[in-house]
Amino acid sequence: MREAIAESLWSHVKDYDLAEFCERLGLAAQREGEEPGRSKRGYVKARLNLLGLHELVPIARALLAEWDDEDLQDLVDRAGALGVAGELRNLIFASNGSKPKIVLRDALANTLEITENGHTCLIYDRPLPEEGLTWGALVRWWATEKLHETNLHVAGHHLYMRLLDSLDEGPERMVLWTYARRYGLPDGDAAAALLPQVYLHYDPYLRPDPERRPDVVWRQRMDFLLLLPGRRRVVIEVDGRQHYATSDGKASTSRYAQMVREDRRLRLAGYEVYRFGGAEFRDADGGRGTLEEFFSRLIDNPPTGL
Repeated sequence: MREAIAESLWSHVKDYDLAEFCERLGLAAQREGEEPGRSKRGYVKARLNLLGLHELVPIARALLAEWDDEDLQDLVDRAGALGVAGELRNLIFASNGSKPKIVLRDALANTLEITENGHTCLIYDRPLPEEGLTWGALVRWWATEKLHETNLHVAGHHLYMRLLDSLDEGPERMVLWTYARRYGLPDGDAAAALLPQVYLHYDPYLRPDPERRPDVVWRQRMDFLLLLPGRRRVVIEVDGRQHYATSDGKASTSRYAQMVREDRRLRLAGYEVYRFGGAEFRDADGGRGTLEEFFSRLIDNPPTGL
């Protein structure tokens, strides 16, 4: 990991910027008499030698947020996910209609209340255990809180259809359908719950042209979210044309820049972000095969250690 970080900095940072860049990463400042340009790799390694893996991985993630580096990315993946700090407070998902109107009923307790369009989304408000959010836990919540139903088989099928209803026909439904088939949903119990249409940000302002308002929240919903053991939060996005083109089909560098900027922010916060291009699902069999391999490597056989 040390070698890969040093190599990545050597490749992407100019001699005269290296000392300042290292300081921004939280590494030791340049000492008197040191000349980063003499040996860029040596300069970086001298600052990494005493750092352990748990300290090196965040530095590597910071570099990957700035540029692509296949070798460094492979090492980060093999090191495993660090997870997201902080407790889960509000999980708003399965949106299938108009945006709900939300008020902060109790600011001290962070209690939300939906005042309009509450039927268009679901709110899971139970504590998240160390094992993450499993399908079984979600079904039990749905059965007791929403259906008042003791038959978990009935509740599981009802919940699955409700989640499916929040997705458009095509690639998004293929993702949920493939996941459900692989892990025996809706009757399976131990598999992680694949949550569709999850609100990541909530911007209450309604403006006709968000580009005219600074600091607007662009990506308010995630296509899918997995809450896995160890505080792993995995975001899965299926990119259609709207992610990189305008409504008339013209390529838009600004739309693409907004997307990758938000990805960087999420990754630096500890989220894992995986994107699929819509073209990967034009062939149904090929798309399902791609998803099967992805879920196998992500959940069933995650890389661990170095």
